[in-house]
Amino acid sequence: MKDFFNKLLIGMSMGIIVALIPNALVGEILKLIIPYVPFFQYILDISVLAMSLLPVITGVMIGLTFKLTPIQTASVGLAAMVGSGVWKMGDGGAITMQGIGVVINTGITAAIAVLFVQFIGDRFKDYTILLMPALSLFIPGGIGLFTLPYVRTGAGYVGVAIDNVTNLQPILMGAIIAVIFSILILSPLSTIGVATVIMLSGIGAGTANLGVVASGVGMCIASYRANNFGTALAHVMGSPKIQMRNFFMKPRIAFPMIITAAILGALGGMLNITGTPYSAGFGLAGLIGPLNYINLADGGWNLHNTMIMLVMFFVLPIILNTALLRLFERKLKMIKAEDYSVNYQ
Repeated sequence: MKDFFNKLLIGMSMGIIVALIPNALVGEILKLIIPYVPFFQYILDISVLAMSLLPVITGVMIGLTFKLTPIQTASVGLAAMVGSGVWKMGDGGAITMQGIGVVINTGITAAIAVLFVQFIGDRFKDYTILLMPALSLFIPGGIGLFTLPYVRTGAGYVGVAIDNVTNLQPILMGAIIAVIFSILILSPLSTIGVATVIMLSGIGAGTANLGVVASGVGMCIASYRANNFGTALAHVMGSPKIQMRNFFMKPRIAFPMIITAAILGALGGMLNITGTPYSAGFGLAGLIGPLNYINLADGGWNLHNTMIMLVMFFVLPIILNTALLRLFERKLKMIKAEDYSVNYQ
C-alpha cells in the first residue's frame, strides 16, 4: 500500500509540473508583450491549453510510474481526464475545457484506473486494445464522475477555512495563510484551485503567494545538493510539488519553509502585499506573484514598490530558508540533504 501511494504521488507530481510549467514560465511575461506583439497570443493560448490537459498528462505519468503497458497507461490517462472536472458538455454537444480540474479527484480516478487495469491484466488477450480503453473510460472514469462533486465540495471546505482566516487582522492573517499555502503547495491539493474557489484576493492572495514562494525557494535550496541543478530550479520555476512524496514520507523536511512562510506572511500583511486568485498559487513561477503585486500596488513600478517586491519575493526567502535549513540540518539534526532527493527514472 505504501509503495502504491508513493508511485501515485510521484506520477501526480510529474504530471502537474509538466502541464503547468509552460504557462508558468511565459504567461505573465507574454501578457506584457502581447499588446505590442499580438502574435505571441498564440503562444499564450497554447500554454493555457497545456494547463487544461493536466488530468490526462497526470494519468499518463501515473501509468508510467507504475510501469504499465502503453495501452494500460493510455487508459489511465483517459479515465483521469473523465473524472477530473476539467471538461463540460455544452449545448449542441460542444465540449469546453477550462482550468486544470479538481486535482485530488484526478488522482483518485487515476488510482482506481490503475487498480482496474492491473486487475484486468491480459484477460482480454487479443481484444485488450479494444476493450481496455473503453472499460477504463466507463468504469474508473464513471466512478470519478460520481465522486467529483463530493471531492470538489471537500476541497471547497478547505477554501472556506482559509477564507475565514482572512477575517483576522492582517499580520496574523498573513502568517496563517502563508503557512497554509506553503503546505498546500506540497500536497495533492491545487493551490490555484483553492484560491479560485474562494476567490482569494488582496492581502490574502498576496500572502498566500509568499507562502508558495517560501516553499519553492526553500525546496530549491535544500534539494540542490541531492539533485541536479535543473531539478532544483524546477522547484521554484515550476512547483515544489516535486517534493510531494518526500513531504508525505517525512513532513519535517518542510519545517524550515513553513517558518519562512510565517515570517514572510506576517511581513506581507504589514506591507500590504496583494495578489489575485490566480497569482496566489504560483509563487515565483513565471514571475506571476511579483508582477501581480507590482501591477496592483499603488504607484505601480515605482522605486518603493520595486524594492519591496525584490526583498519580499527574492532576498528574504533566500536568506531565511538558507539560515533555517542550516539550523535544522547542522544544529537540530532533524533533516539531511538526502531527504530531498527525487528520482523519476
